[in-house]
Amino acid sequence: MQSHWLNKQDHNKLIIFFTGWSFDYKPFEFLNCEDFDVLIIYDYNDLELPQIPEYKEYFLISWSMGVYTSYLLKDKLPKFTKKIAINGTPFPVNDEYGIPLKPFILTLRHAKTGLEGKFYQNIFNSEKEYARYTKTPVERPIENRVSELNTLYSKIKSTEISYQNYFDTAIISNNDKIIPTKNQINFWEGKAEIKTVESGHFLYYNFTSWNEILCK
Repeated sequence: MQSHWLNKQDHNKLIIFFTGWSFDYKPFEFLNCEDFDVLIIYDYNDLELPQIPEYKEYFLISWSMGVYTSYLLKDKLPKFTKKIAINGTPFPVNDEYGIPLKPFILTLRHAKTGLEGKFYQNIFNSEKEYARYTKTPVERPIENRVSELNTLYSKIKSTEISYQNYFDTAIISNNDKIIPTKNQINFWEGKAEIKTVESGHFLYYNFTSWNEILCK
């Protein structure tokens, strides 16, 4: 697990952001931090959390596989004022609540080819968004990203999850090509406040700041 301080100005409030599989901090640098410190956590080849300093208030934003990872580590995380799940569930490989097993296995089997080809295009809602992403793309080596997916799937298969209400809000894109929108709604109905966005799996270009996400 790697971490990066997007902003560390000794504010009173800390946002901890768990990214999705294969991402790092680069594509999120455009988001205004305002009066929040922001710690980005990524690369789930291991699940050792970084040291988290003491703050007056903590906020959790988790995305995609980061929803699963942060839920798995919830007992080691601080107490949050608000917890948001974005385009993900605690059951990331699941025919009803996550990525259906067959397409996930195909992604796993051809992960290197996908990362070199259409995977990132499928994350976005338009060619314009993808073109914007290519100006500040993920910098992690592809081999590191491939091994991360294998590590995650091994963890998913070997860990039994019993969900107890944790996240307050689930933000769901209406055109998610990675984790089907209907599967996300299937899971979050009755478990969190659901808010929808007209977007693809990567919805961050709909916002200009982290606070906008928290207030969505």
